[in-house]
Amino acid sequence: MPNDAATEFSREAVGVFETSDSLQAAIDELLSSGFNRAEISLLAGEDAVQEKLGHIYEAAAAAEDDPDAPRTAYVSPESIGDAEGGIIGILTYIPATLTAGAIVASGGTIAAAAAATAIAGGVGAMIGVLLAAGIGESHAKFLRDQMERGGLLLWVLTPTQEKEARVVEILGKHSAYDVHIHGVKRH
Repeated sequence: MPNDAATEFSREAVGVFETSDSLQAAIDELLSSGFNRAEISLLAGEDAVQEKLGHIYEAAAAAEDDPDAPRTAYVSPESIGDAEGGIIGILTYIPATLTAGAIVASGGTIAAAAAATAIAGGVGAMIGVLLAAGIGESHAKFLRDQMERGGLLLWVLTPTQEKEARVVEILGKHSAYDVHIHGVKRH
C-alpha cells in the first residue's frame, strides 16, 4: 500500500486523434518543442488493458480521465523500422556466417562455402522479413484497435503552466479533439 505522503499530484494534457498521421505529427512537434518521450504516453494495447482492468474500453472517451488506464510508452516509426531492419540483418548474417564457417572448417572449398553462404543468408533473410512484417503488423493492429474504439489517446505530462498551454496548442493544431488538462496521482 503506497504511503499517502509519497503520493504526488501532477497535471497532464489528454487528447484524442482520429488518424495516426495527425497523432504522429503532434508527437513530432511535441518532441521538437522540448518535450521528452518520457512525458508522452498512449493507451496500452487491448491485451494489457484486459489484463490490468479485466475489461476493454468500449470508447476512447471512457479512458481519457481514468487514472487506472494502462499506458504504453511512445515508440517512433523510426524505432519500429530499426527493429525490423535489425531482425532481417541478424537473420541474414548469422546463418550465412555459420554455414560458411562450417563448410570451410570441414575442408570444403571457398566456392562451396560462398554458394552455401548465399543460400543460408537468403533463407535467413526471408525468415527475417516475415518476422519483421509481424512487428509492423502488430503496431498497425494496435492503431486499428484503438481507432475502432473512438480514436488514439495521447497523454502528455505538463509540469508547468507554460507547457500546459504549449501542449494544448500543439494538440489542437494537429486535429486532436476533447483536449483538456487534468490532475493525476503519481506514486
